[in-house]
Amino acid sequence: MQNIIRQLEEKREGARMGGGQRRIDAQHGKGKLTARERIELLLDEGSFEEWDMFVEHDSQDFGMADQKIPGDGVVIGFGTVNGRLIFVYSQDFTVFGGSLSAAHARKICKITEQAMKVGAPVIGLNDSGGARIQEGVASLAGYADVFQRNVLASGVVPQISMIMGPCAGGAVYSPAMTDFIFMVKDSSYMFVTGPDVVKTVTHEEVTQEQLGGAETHSSVSGVADLAFENDVEALVELRRFIDFLPANNREAPPVRPTEDPADRMEISLDTLIPADTHKPYDMKELIEKIADEGDFFEIAPKYAGNIITGFARMQGATVGIVANQPMVLAGCLDINSSRKAARFVRFCDCFNIPIVTLVDVPGFLPGTAQEYGGIIQHGAKLLYAYAEATVPKVTVITRKAYGGAYDVMASKHLRGDVNYAWPTAEIAVMGPKGAVEIIFRADIGDQKKIDERTEEYRTKFANPFVAGSLGFIDDVIMPHNTRKRVCRALAMLKDKELENPWKKHGNIPL
Repeated sequence: MQNIIRQLEEKREGARMGGGQRRIDAQHGKGKLTARERIELLLDEGSFEEWDMFVEHDSQDFGMADQKIPGDGVVIGFGTVNGRLIFVYSQDFTVFGGSLSAAHARKICKITEQAMKVGAPVIGLNDSGGARIQEGVASLAGYADVFQRNVLASGVVPQISMIMGPCAGGAVYSPAMTDFIFMVKDSSYMFVTGPDVVKTVTHEEVTQEQLGGAETHSSVSGVADLAFENDVEALVELRRFIDFLPANNREAPPVRPTEDPADRMEISLDTLIPADTHKPYDMKELIEKIADEGDFFEIAPKYAGNIITGFARMQGATVGIVANQPMVLAGCLDINSSRKAARFVRFCDCFNIPIVTLVDVPGFLPGTAQEYGGIIQHGAKLLYAYAEATVPKVTVITRKAYGGAYDVMASKHLRGDVNYAWPTAEIAVMGPKGAVEIIFRADIGDQKKIDERTEEYRTKFANPFVAGSLGFIDDVIMPHNTRKRVCRALAMLKDKELENPWKKHGNIPL
């Protein structure tokens, strides 16, 4: 018996060492943690239960029969984050560069399937050189098996990808189908084809960082939601982030006890909106002043800054926040902001997270670049997402809500449950100046008349009371009462029930 126990411990120790001390030192030399160190930092101390520690690849070609390392380049299992069950896989770059074999893929599929059965989130810590070339099409089949599980798990349990090293070729499509992608600056990258192939095909010279680094994807392409400074910050923030999410699509959002009163007033909000309607203000100030303890976890802060998305808590329960940002492009909706917000709204709807929408939108961004880029179809994504969502929807119009953009931003007409407006709200087909120049085109040469007509239009239409008289606004509220009124609305909507007509799935304008 002692012999068997000793052999077991030796095998375990061999698996824990991965590709050996030399490769572990090389990983540390790049400022990166090992696969197991990452799991230890992510999960609650002592909670990790590892599976398939002794799995090895079954490849016989190119000398692989003599190169077998227990675990085969990925560590899988389950544990807890702040006491809540989480499934995790962590690719081990010290073992065959973290490359994916058929056995490696089976391990990832195994925990994804188990997570779906028990209803718990899946977190992938990606650090891989891609498909294992020695296995040929078997490794490609492994990727497809993982992709299939990603699709089946979508909308069932939250899936989060943390890119902590290379992620190239077919490997990028698994993270792309998960709900959120986070990256680490200077040590992670994602691209379908690398710099060498790009140079051969298009003659462009580009570095890995420029092509697919964390800054590129979190600010230019929008592929990544956040970029962190290093492995430690990334994993600590991931622990904070997962706390906002329910475990699965059958659960309500988690509730954290709070001492922040639901009826707290914020008198400073009464002066948030500038007297000059053309002057911007920071919508994040409003978000932080109505959220519990001012805690707001922003998603994609560097991409499409004209719209803000992220998670906060109201009376302890998670809510999704979508807000126009007047500081960027005057808060206009464009292609990128529509896509960003639509994806976020759909995530919230998948996982029963109420949506609070803060509106200050002068319309859709005009121009040939937007029209040629398909703003009609991309803008329709956000409209579709709001219209399809059955979770509680509370909307507050702070200032401008013009034209089709008024409709799109969780209006009463798209089944908004509670729609408020501040006294400063201007709800109309378009701004007074533009409207007058169309209605009274003949008077354009007479500035005095135009000014009078503009003021007349502003008085008649550029306010919340016309919409209020038609029942499209439930109440005009004082800015300092916004937290109280939103909290009350959400409490009232807690047991809301609404179902869409049965269908296999809708055909969102992709």
